[in-house]
Amino acid sequence: MDAKTQTTPEITPEIVAEHGLTSGEYQRLLKILEREPSLTELGIFSVMWSEHCSYKSSRVWLKTLPTSGPQVIQGPGENAGIVDLGDGDACVFKMESHNHPSYIEPYQGAATGVGGIMRDVFTMGARPVANLNALRFGDPAHPKTRHLVSGVVAGIGGYGNCVGVPTVGGETNFDAGYNNNILVNAMCVGLARTDKIFYSAAKGVGLPIVYVGSKTGRDGIHGATMASAEFDEKSDEKRPTVQVGDPFTEKLLIEACLELMDKDVIVAIQDMGAAGLTSSSCEMADKGGVGIALDLDRVPQRETNMTSYEMMLSESQERMLIVLKLGSEAEAEAIFKKWELDFAVVGATTDTGRMVVTHQGRIEADIPVTTLANSAPVYERPWFPLAVPKMILPEWVPAPETILGTLKTMMAGPALCSRRWIWEQYDHMVMGDTVQRPGGNAGIVRVHGTSKGIALTCDVTPRYVAADPIMGAKQAVVETWRNLIAVGADPLAITDNLNFANPERPEVMGQFVGAIKGIAEACNALDYPVVSGNVSLYNETKGAGIPPTPAIGGVGVIPDVAATADIALNREGDLLIVLGRERGHLGQSLYQEIAAGKLEGAPPPIDLADEIKAGRLVRALIREGNVSAIHDTSDGGLLVAIAEMALAGNFGVELFPYEGKLPGHAVWFGEDQGRYVLCVDSMRAEEVLDRARLLALQARIIGRTGGNALMLKGEDPLPLDDLRVAHEAWLPDFMAAP
Repeated sequence: MDAKTQTTPEITPEIVAEHGLTSGEYQRLLKILEREPSLTELGIFSVMWSEHCSYKSSRVWLKTLPTSGPQVIQGPGENAGIVDLGDGDACVFKMESHNHPSYIEPYQGAATGVGGIMRDVFTMGARPVANLNALRFGDPAHPKTRHLVSGVVAGIGGYGNCVGVPTVGGETNFDAGYNNNILVNAMCVGLARTDKIFYSAAKGVGLPIVYVGSKTGRDGIHGATMASAEFDEKSDEKRPTVQVGDPFTEKLLIEACLELMDKDVIVAIQDMGAAGLTSSSCEMADKGGVGIALDLDRVPQRETNMTSYEMMLSESQERMLIVLKLGSEAEAEAIFKKWELDFAVVGATTDTGRMVVTHQGRIEADIPVTTLANSAPVYERPWFPLAVPKMILPEWVPAPETILGTLKTMMAGPALCSRRWIWEQYDHMVMGDTVQRPGGNAGIVRVHGTSKGIALTCDVTPRYVAADPIMGAKQAVVETWRNLIAVGADPLAITDNLNFANPERPEVMGQFVGAIKGIAEACNALDYPVVSGNVSLYNETKGAGIPPTPAIGGVGVIPDVAATADIALNREGDLLIVLGRERGHLGQSLYQEIAAGKLEGAPPPIDLADEIKAGRLVRALIREGNVSAIHDTSDGGLLVAIAEMALAGNFGVELFPYEGKLPGHAVWFGEDQGRYVLCVDSMRAEEVLDRARLLALQARIIGRTGGNALMLKGEDPLPLDDLRVAHEAWLPDFMAAP
């Protein structure tokens, strides 16, 4: 019986709509097949054409991003991006979203997001060595926020800790714009040898296709489709589409795959992520230019009476698909059996150019591979640029009663409070190569057995992007670049996670287009290409979309981890220097939100030429040993950066009075970009200032370390112990509330 007869149940318009296809897309499908699809074929096309898998609304714009450079081994198009670290070492990394699943089922949604991104990395031959995450939750007053924070953080910690990969960095924000659609973006970084990198192209005919890992169940069916649609009042009913993870099996799978990779028997390898068996098999066959025959009777199953539809669409976790060299099946099976994992030969590559799926003696799907992999519609969605608000003058934002009192208030609230409650639930020291822990400018992990390190960070300021998508996205890229510079690294490349609302709304598509332009401009100027990423659209509920949130993950290399710096003040009598232009910019600032109760004006501008000059100077000073501590300025401005340095090292600071023309509160709380606070020996301060002047960079001395308080002339000292209690208390108190 061929696929033409497999049309029961009848494919009605209602069934087509349930699969996320428009009537126009279904007509496109009919034209491709020249017949009615079977239900299994409809399911296969629905997931391959989903926004999550096909990038049909974003592909046109993603092609405009810079993706190459001498450091790039693999750019977008594979499971993860790869950059060269020198000495035969390579860094493999990617960031991906698990937003919808984490809102519906926070623990499993976040946990399986971590598991999935790790599989993207180790499928390329890399051992995962670090995880990061970027989390966005709703208003703390919203009734679901505490529950979501608790579940997501526990899920990330529970999975990563069990697998034994350290979580070394991340960010967490609260904003009412995420009340009904939180964001959980997971990033994984791995290390590989440049001569041991594995790809997904299944080249060769008659080769065995093997399924390894966990058994297939009914969890996660329609996961990719669900991730490509907005929420409504029935979102809780989508809980069955959330996958269930098992970190202990993931750990075994990592070790088994890496052991097999040492045997020279793998032709191609791919994890079963979104769309499970469908996408992994189709993409491998397409990239290799072959057909593929699958016998679903051989697929290991943990539930009875599973249909071909369910097996092809299941997103059960901890599974991989491997194409082996002919005759190596027994050797491979022995490895996976040793690690107590399922192993089954489920098919073979063919010369037909078609994906043929059989189950119980019947052909359930018969589709041209190239057509399936490349036929998704590509939309050029209507868009228009958003009007950028005018720059506001610093004096338009009211001054506070006291500078230090306002600092304490800001650092004791949800925007700037310590995230220690979160990152202490993650094991950030496992594997023994973590050099810098969470809480600083960037995480640092040593390349095992060497003096070399990789620096890792992720960042975005959504309020900037909402006000001006181009400038806001540019700032997100530059902020990660700055974070890497501030630990002494050479920034290499980024991964992105572009979280936006419904692209069918022109204003949302305008945000997306603007963000792409900003990312491209910054990456081009900084020689900091995009090598991997993810697009997450339809992040909205009942027409209310999230703030535009293009999260950026950055990776850099440190030649010698002995020549780095952190944020902790560590010597009495050192001088603090602020490097970078001071404008007192308060538009879209946290201070403005607290002092005026609103966010108005343009976000702070970026000067890419100054960024490059300042970055090179800072990195040189760190490697020369001329900086004892350093912090880039960001949220909250200059005084917040100083306070974080003081708390990290438990050293007070005498702040010198500002004698310029700007209002004092604009100097201390303005979120001017491109600035660093440097802590230097008093005997070296003039040398640092002279080097800045030679580069036409603004720099001035702003304070001296010592004592146990922050001190500013004309105000009561702010004891560090008082500031620490306020800073550390908000999040634990919030989570402990009934």
